[in-house]
Amino acid sequence: MMSNFTESQLEEATLEWFQELGYATAFGPELSPGGDYPEREDYGEVLLGERLRDALRRLNPTLPPDALDEAYRKVAVPQSPGLLQNNRAFHTMLENGVDVSYRQPDGTMRYTQARLFDMQHWDRNDFLAVNQFTVTEGKTEKRPDVVVFVNGIPLVVMELKNAADEGADISAAYHQLQTYKGAIPTLFAYNAFLVISDGVNARAGTLTSNEERFMAWRTVDGEGVAPLSIPQLEVLILGMFQREHLMELISQFELFQTDGKDTWKILAGYHQYHAVLKAVESTERATLAQGDRRIGVIWHTQGSGKSLSMVFYAGKLVINEQLGNPTIVVITDRNDLDDQLFSTFSKCSDILRGTPMQATDRAHLRALLESRESGGIIFTTIQKFAPEEKGDSAPVLTNRKNVIVMADEAHRSQYGFAADVVK
Repeated sequence: MMSNFTESQLEEATLEWFQELGYATAFGPELSPGGDYPEREDYGEVLLGERLRDALRRLNPTLPPDALDEAYRKVAVPQSPGLLQNNRAFHTMLENGVDVSYRQPDGTMRYTQARLFDMQHWDRNDFLAVNQFTVTEGKTEKRPDVVVFVNGIPLVVMELKNAADEGADISAAYHQLQTYKGAIPTLFAYNAFLVISDGVNARAGTLTSNEERFMAWRTVDGEGVAPLSIPQLEVLILGMFQREHLMELISQFELFQTDGKDTWKILAGYHQYHAVLKAVESTERATLAQGDRRIGVIWHTQGSGKSLSMVFYAGKLVINEQLGNPTIVVITDRNDLDDQLFSTFSKCSDILRGTPMQATDRAHLRALLESRESGGIIFTTIQKFAPEEKGDSAPVLTNRKNVIVMADEAHRSQYGFAADVVK
């Protein structure tokens, strides 16, 4: 049983699971100054520099060396004094590339982006899991148990404890990471998410997650919940760290949500991730020339993050090349729900690549639909689709084909207008 493992045995098992997924693995001291295969000049460096430079050259073959050096510097030197601000700035680089400029042969300046990762072809990235990776910052030295690097950038930090030790449970792993965040923040400037485990339990969360928001990942393939006989840490690693899954998670299933005062980093749960993938697959099928235009239904239990599932789904739709930048119409059946959901989407504008709009009445909804040929997220209530007078047919609001409708609380309103719709 995993509960009988020592921390070092748990580390070794963790590295073996990563090897199963095709990751290279290494022992931290071997990569450090004075090690057998040093990849950094001092313990204050958290990037594996040559791996990052190799990736920049490989993924940006048309950029000159000066532009690649500029990209490296911008990644290597965080610009803000705050950890979360640096993390958000890096997340933008992860998604969109690093802004660079260079002088062309004709003397003009070219402004473009250098890619840090290949999100479409995950096998063009370099995946490495390292245990006992010592980091010093100021006069402080810390040694996280496992750090996962992609293209030389430390994207995931894992803290493992021994469940047999009463003082070293999963809660202790969480608090250890909080200590690390304060002591060696440079390591976490690039962090996508964190993992904690005591050999029995395993959870994942973000830099802003409190302990209760660290959640288990309960499936490997999305087709069913893994049996309890399989260790939670094994399920989490095999489910979240398949290389294609990891690249998708960090780029399309993480978001920053802000209310203007506070900011939270949110990672999709396993049910949200797999539900959205299935919904996108169904959307692609339904919108084919021979498609039936019917995408399907997702059922959520209360408190399972339905609103964020809708955000992640919309975020996938707006970047889907097959769908051609559709307009998304979000329907609710109550004004207060419309306001609540609109507020949630508005706080997540980064992942949606734009700011949603709210239709005030049917004429406004029609105008919003007809004023664009593609793109945009529009909120409305089901009442705006009702006939104006009893016996009338519902009016045509648009003849466009690239409109995708999401209906919230569909069981209350999608069985005809005789359903219980609150005005």
